This record gives sequence, C-alpha cells and structure tokens, in this order.
Amino acid sequence: MLIMGIESSCDETACAIVSDKKEILSSVVWSQFEEHRPFGGVVPEIAARAHLEQVDLIVSEALKKAKVDFKELSAIAVAGGPGLIGGVIVGVITAKAIAMSHQLPFVAINHLEGHALMARLTNDISFPYLLLLVSGGHCQILAVEAPGKYVCLGSTIDDSAGEAFDKVAKMLQIGYPGGPNIERVSIKGNSKRFTFPRPMKGRNDCLFSFSGLKTAVRHQIEILGELSEQDKADLAASFQQAAVESIIDRLQKGIILFKEKYPEGKNLVVSGGVAANTMLRNSIDRLAQKQHMIFAAPPLNLCTDNGVMIAWAGLERFQNGKTSPLDFKARPRWPLDSEDI
Repeated sequence: MLIMGIESSCDETACAIVSDKKEILSSVVWSQFEEHRPFGGVVPEIAARAHLEQVDLIVSEALKKAKVDFKELSAIAVAGGPGLIGGVIVGVITAKAIAMSHQLPFVAINHLEGHALMARLTNDISFPYLLLLVSGGHCQILAVEAPGKYVCLGSTIDDSAGEAFDKVAKMLQIGYPGGPNIERVSIKGNSKRFTFPRPMKGRNDCLFSFSGLKTAVRHQIEILGELSEQDKADLAASFQQAAVESIIDRLQKGIILFKEKYPEGKNLVVSGGVAANTMLRNSIDRLAQKQHMIFAAPPLNLCTDNGVMIAWAGLERFQNGKTSPLDFKARPRWPLDSEDI
C-alpha cells in the first residue's frame, strides 16, 4: 500500500510517498524561508502564491524519486487544516484534482494529527501515549488514544512556544526562522546572566503561557539599548533556558494526569517544529527516564512540516477505513481533539 501526502499549511510545500511497511519512498520539501526572511515571519499572501507556484513541481519530484506512478498509489492524503487558509486551499485543491483524475480515495488530514502520529512511523509506539506537540502555532499536551481520538490535557492560553521563539529572534535581530537561530546563537551565551520568568510554573494544570516571558525579554532589551553580539547570545540563552524549563514543568503535570487515566501508557512523545530544539529534546528525555516512561521523537528532519507526516497519518486512517468526501472544505482552524476529524 502506497500513500501520497501533500503539505502546504504554512511555509513549506511538501509531498511524500510512504508505504504500509513504514518505508519512506520519497520526501520532497521546498521551504519558503528566503521569501519570508525580509519580513521576519510568514506573510500569508506570499506563502499562498509560493505554494501555488511550487506544488505541481513538488508532486512530480516526489513521484520521480519514489519511482512510482499515480496508478500505483492506494490513496492521496492532504493537510486540510489548520493553517494559513490560502496555502491549505492550494494543497486541498491539488489533492482533490489528483484523486478525481486518477480515481483515488481522498483523505483529508488534520495537520496536527500528522505531527501527532509521526513518531509511530519512526519508532515502535503503541496506543495510548502522551504527546507534547510544540510548533510555530501550537503548544499542547495530549493523550493519543488512536488515530482520530485525542484528549487535550492542556494548551497555551496565549502564544505558542514556536511563536515566542520567532518573536524573540526578531527582537534580537538574529533572523528568521527564529527557533534554529535562537538555538544557534545561544550556544555562545550565558543562560544565567538574565533571570526571566517561568510562566505558570507550579500550577496544578497543564496550561502554557509564553506572552509574559516574551515581554520580559523585550523589557530587558529596552534596558540594554544597543545590543552587542554577546548581549544577543546571553539573551537568547537565558530565554531558551526559561522556555524549556517552563515546558518541562507543565509536562510534569501532564504526566501525572496521563498516568492517572492511562496507567498502561508508557511512551512520552514530543513532535512539532520546536521538537527539533536539542535542549528541549534532552530535557524531555531526562524527564521521561525519571518518570519511568519511554521517550520518543521523530528525527530532526521530520519535526518540521513535511509530506511524510501527512502521508503516514493518511495511511493510518485509510487502514482504518476512513476517507473524506471530495466536498471537504479547507479549514483555517481545526482542533485536534474535536470529533470532526
């Protein structure tokens, strides 16, 4: 069984082909970093136009690398939301056209479900498991019971972790994308020079907040005035330390709630773009060992948006007999724990 997956929900145009033997036959990702770099973040209109220009080429390249034809596919999956609606529409229309012209089943995938199930392709993970989903637009802790069955234990009340990284990087003028640049610059920084808050620390829930932390960084920058390279490194390191510690504190509460409801669950999974952060991955790994859980995360290249995660989620759903109607409408918002998934 071969499934093609198309992803276009933000600033990557991607397509991949995955088999039911957990083989990645091809994965093609075209990033729009250079298009958005001058603006310090993603511009929706530019993103949508770029997806439209690239998607046909990306699909063709994925087929070429996999050495297969449309007639050999079992189904076509696509990220149907949530995301920047212009880009999502481009992917959905492309997938529908392929499905109709080649008489293939069509599977609309929640972009977040792609992240949520990704680790099951690369690791031996059974349901249920605890998931920390951290990306540019989302930050939440979920119990994953099965494809399409998610219980949200906690989420952010303001900014996502990835959004905070991007905005702090913009404040420091170290470039876009923010996450990788914060991590790169912080290597030469002193994480103890500045004391930033750990929002929500110690609370008995699993809620996140990054707005206050982001504001504290901005205030410190205003105090310092013109920043030296060392100032930037120290600010980046101090911010990263505070953000990771905040996430770990919230995740500890999540583990307690998860174990109460799912005592048989053994896996602690982190996914999403921010899951590529080395400090965060190492911290979660240590927490998992302390809590007698098994840590798992997708490889770094599969943490950020890609077609593989959409193809794999499509395969999991297709194997369970779930497809989508061709009148499916692209969605800018689509909660992962909603029944309509």
